[in-house]
Amino acid sequence: MTEEQQRQAVAVADAPEHHRYEARIDSELAGYAVYQLGEGQVVFTHTQVLPAFEGQGVGRALAAAALDDVRARGLRVVPLCPFIAAYIRRHREYADLL
Repeated sequence: MTEEQQRQAVAVADAPEHHRYEARIDSELAGYAVYQLGEGQVVFTHTQVLPAFEGQGVGRALAAAALDDVRARGLRVVPLCPFIAAYIRRHREYADLL
């Protein structure tokens, strides 16, 4: 499966009641990125891919979708979470969100 196909198989949505973005495959929770909202910014504190879904592109899809949503909302990112920070370093198209 290509990276694009993996991303399409993963549905990511903001779950503000849980302060996280959730990644689902076939409606089953596959991972999440926890955040705190600040003044004009989203502080990512932790990202977790559930063991059964590791190696399936869940983390990539989750990070990209969450960062795309933050951009669409006109907010900045504070990547305290090492996974989100590393994703931004590897994908410079998100550097403007810092």
